[in-house]
Amino acid sequence: MDETLIPENPYLLLTPGPLSSSKGVRAALLRDWCTWDGDYNEGVVQNIRRRLAGLMGPKAGDFTAVLMQGSGSFAVESVLGSVVPQAGRLLILTNGAYGQRMVRMAETLKLPHRALAWPETAALEPAVVDQALAEDESITQVALVHCETTTGILNPLPELTRVVKARGKTLIVDAMSSFGGLQFDAGDLDFLISSANKCLQGVPGFAFVIARRTELEKCRGLARSHCLDLYDQWREMEAAGKWRFTSPTHVVRAFLQALEELAAEGGPAVRQARYAENQRLLVEGMRALGFETLLPDSLQSPFITAFKYPGPDFDFLEFYRRVKARGFVLYPGKVSRADTFRIGSIGEVYPEDMRRLLAVIREIRGPA
Repeated sequence: MDETLIPENPYLLLTPGPLSSSKGVRAALLRDWCTWDGDYNEGVVQNIRRRLAGLMGPKAGDFTAVLMQGSGSFAVESVLGSVVPQAGRLLILTNGAYGQRMVRMAETLKLPHRALAWPETAALEPAVVDQALAEDESITQVALVHCETTTGILNPLPELTRVVKARGKTLIVDAMSSFGGLQFDAGDLDFLISSANKCLQGVPGFAFVIARRTELEKCRGLARSHCLDLYDQWREMEAAGKWRFTSPTHVVRAFLQALEELAAEGGPAVRQARYAENQRLLVEGMRALGFETLLPDSLQSPFITAFKYPGPDFDFLEFYRRVKARGFVLYPGKVSRADTFRIGSIGEVYPEDMRRLLAVIREIRGPA
């Protein structure tokens, strides 16, 4: 392939997704594919599905993967609308914008539900969840966000999983910003949702659900949407790797390349170490320049970090423009009660990139 056809990026995306992708992933977008052909359905789609299920740890054989057109939120809505039975009730745990988005989805779908909320800077508490489940036996499913990118907080998934499964409930986890970039045993989850353009370092265009087969088999006829029917999408893919509706072929092939690059890097544990080193260098450097993190280190994920404005005269948009002109794109804040901006440490980003970013910020802001 003529690599001159693959343009260099004018800047690095330090965002929670879409994120900067490798030249190999971008090169994979340059070929056309037929949605009916075996080279695509078996060689690409089914290959991806097997690889995704294989990332679920020692119990990978219990799981199957379903690919879904659209952003990560499409897949979240697909699960919520396809999994909760008519006589069921959903408990949604929230401590940020993406948990609240699930509440909005449940309202729109008219799902019986209850929301249990924490402040944006506090982690979900397993003991409180356990009490809520003990008090309300009508709850059949529990949904939560693993890494809430509103702040970058990492919720205690192993402890929450134990509580939910001990109560016999189905567990739905939005692992949009963590899956592939964090080594954890996902074997006790029932539905895990993520997207092509996050820690797996593909490009935007589709999301996926990794589901326990026994739980997915219960979903026949439950969907509140035709296009987002998770069960029907799964049955179609199980037959021959075919999507029910036109798939984003170029993006899907690029994602296979991204999965191959994840394996070549050493898997999620090695990628986690790289992200963690990126984030460590970032935080240490920003603190040395007078910036304060929103969260304590004990709650912080290695994926994205929220920083407080350093003073009342801080102009984020001007700061953003000046940093972008030097080759880095940052992310505005989303916290409702604090002025923040965010910097991601995922994607095709390495420690030397963080050092270059800090040098740019030091030059723009001056020493602390």
